[in-house]
Amino acid sequence: MTNFMFISGLVGKMLPTDYVGFTFFVGCMAMMAASAFFFLSLSQFDKKWRTSVLVSGLITFIAAVHYFYMRDYWATFGESPTFFRYVDWVLTVPLMCLEFYLILKVAGAKQSLLWKMIIYSVIMLVTGYIGEVISPENAALWGFISGLAYFLIVYEIWLGEAAKLAASAGGEVQKAHKILCWFVLVGWSIYPLGYMMGTSGWYNGFIPAGNIDVAYNIADAINKIGFGLVIYSLAVKSSKD
Repeated sequence: MTNFMFISGLVGKMLPTDYVGFTFFVGCMAMMAASAFFFLSLSQFDKKWRTSVLVSGLITFIAAVHYFYMRDYWATFGESPTFFRYVDWVLTVPLMCLEFYLILKVAGAKQSLLWKMIIYSVIMLVTGYIGEVISPENAALWGFISGLAYFLIVYEIWLGEAAKLAASAGGEVQKAHKILCWFVLVGWSIYPLGYMMGTSGWYNGFIPAGNIDVAYNIADAINKIGFGLVIYSLAVKSSKD
């Protein structure tokens, strides 16, 4: 009974109309389930694809842990867990960039491409955090820098070195690369849009407070699990060749 009371004290009460808390909870469960799926499927793939699937599992696992804490933070304080969200992103987004490098290694991708993508992603996230939390009075400036880094990633995968490597690889690798590109272009676009709606001087009055967290939670689950499923599908098809 004491243990039950202790555990219940760690879990904040969630109202039926608390859609933010609901999407935090569902996002946590969905990404934890995805992690288990990716980790347990590792043995069926050729060695060259195991790292890619492992990284997919790490992405969703890291996100699931952060979502557990973010859900509890929201339930306790009723505030957007911005700090935890950026910690999650600064760990998972570079890993998502790593996925591009891993699938393009078959076409001769070099580590310079990997570091370029990681640097762009870190700049995008650090400047976004500065503009949203540390220096909101300069949100437009920091948002511009963050957005520029995002578009450099988009350029790299659609038109730059990564795109050329995907074209030379052809086949299933090129198809998977193109799908991941769409995830970045369309799926990741919610983040700069959310930044503008969450910081003053942009469109922060456009939607009711908290709704942007619902959009973030849904987008995170789709983007991270979707990324992993694309990699999983590529690994399955390539292991059969």
